[in-house]
Amino acid sequence: MAQARGNTRQRIQDVALELFAEQGYETTSLREIAERLDVTKAALYYHFKTKEDILVSIFEDLTRPMDELIDWAGDQPRTLETRQEVLRRYQQALLAAAPLFRFMQENQAAVGKLSVGLTFKRRMIALSGLLQDEDFAMTDKVRSVSAIFTLHAGAFFMQHVEGDPEEKQEAVLEVALDLIGQAHQGR
Repeated sequence: MAQARGNTRQRIQDVALELFAEQGYETTSLREIAERLDVTKAALYYHFKTKEDILVSIFEDLTRPMDELIDWAGDQPRTLETRQEVLRRYQQALLAAAPLFRFMQENQAAVGKLSVGLTFKRRMIALSGLLQDEDFAMTDKVRSVSAIFTLHAGAFFMQHVEGDPEEKQEAVLEVALDLIGQAHQGR
């Protein structure tokens, strides 16, 4: 029975994210989610009371690896090797949660008003802090932050660039690692 509940919850999340991406968060209703799932609104309410509840649950499930990464990195020595590993792991987390991050990119105004927007901002600030030291020159702080956003660009915008997907992701990671390496050379 618990297995079926988990499957239903996952189906609701998948369908909701699909509709949010297609139509936008603001214009998607719980009724439309229930119709796409071919369930009653009451069945949907059993799992989630609001659209935001659905989005928060998706966000928590798909970003758990980010929280684990931030926790792990906080316990590691603040070395170049650690920061390189943070970037490698972050790229994997981004790729695994690509539908969510694509939704967030395309619905920035709506996400900014929701609790998930603030939570994501806090995670990004924490991740950024793990990649730099206070004594970094400003250009090296910019390089550190740019390494993160290079991974974001690679996950979302490189899909429009010709080439093998795996080769593109390797190139994106290489550029991010190069940026963090340059930041460390400036010390």
